[in-house]
Amino acid sequence: MQNFEKWQGCGNDFVIIDGRSNFNIDDAEKISQICDRHFGIGADGVIYVLPSKVAAVRMRIFNADGSEAEMCGNGLRCFTKYLLDELGKESLSVETGAGILTVRLNEDLVTVDMGAPILDAEKIPVKGYGKNHVVAEKIEVDGKIFEMTCVSMGNPHCVVFVDDLKKIDLEKIGPQFETHQKFPRKTNTEFVQVVGENELQMRVWERGSGITLACGTGACATAVAANLNGLAGKNSIVHLDGGDLQIEWQNDNHVYMTGAAKRVFVGQFDF
Repeated sequence: MQNFEKWQGCGNDFVIIDGRSNFNIDDAEKISQICDRHFGIGADGVIYVLPSKVAAVRMRIFNADGSEAEMCGNGLRCFTKYLLDELGKESLSVETGAGILTVRLNEDLVTVDMGAPILDAEKIPVKGYGKNHVVAEKIEVDGKIFEMTCVSMGNPHCVVFVDDLKKIDLEKIGPQFETHQKFPRKTNTEFVQVVGENELQMRVWERGSGITLACGTGACATAVAANLNGLAGKNSIVHLDGGDLQIEWQNDNHVYMTGAAKRVFVGQFDF
């Protein structure tokens, strides 16, 4: 039997497993079994706590389809709160697929230094733009023309601003963006409506997981994209289906994300 904890950040939920005892499953089928909401524990992803040679601890995260992700902002907040509660500390350095990130407790909230956004197209990656930034560029999906702004927060994001989020059929259009030929490593896609001064409403289709209630890196990418398009300042509130995140793009070029992370339940599983 293997112990686990179920955590959620803005409704984005994860199974956290302590892999420091050498338990580490990377089999896609078994990851999918864990994430299955009918026959498994049910989650948007599985996160492993692992030892690190370059930081206090290493985070490894898998999507619900079993594919490994470079990073996940909501997952990182849950991961860190899980460890900080255990260790009794207020800050932690974490090795991720997007580099070493610093996370700290801010009263009941968790603030993550998400690092600098990546804007060069070839590094995101997005095909056809070389090293240029992809801001308000046209893309055809499902026979319609959209304007996309692309940002990587360690994983690729395509941000699309719309006048009315209710008119977006996310279940239909999301997978078409994810697998579009312009995105060689697929992409997460955020559809965003400006609802006030520095206030953004966002819905997300996550690469490898589908529709989720929230995406931390997506909220960061959305805030950066809104600033690049002149739609918001450097400090934004992003409203997600599962809750709100405060995103600040500071003068050091790093993006800081603040939000809640909560334990849902603990248990054991057996394959």
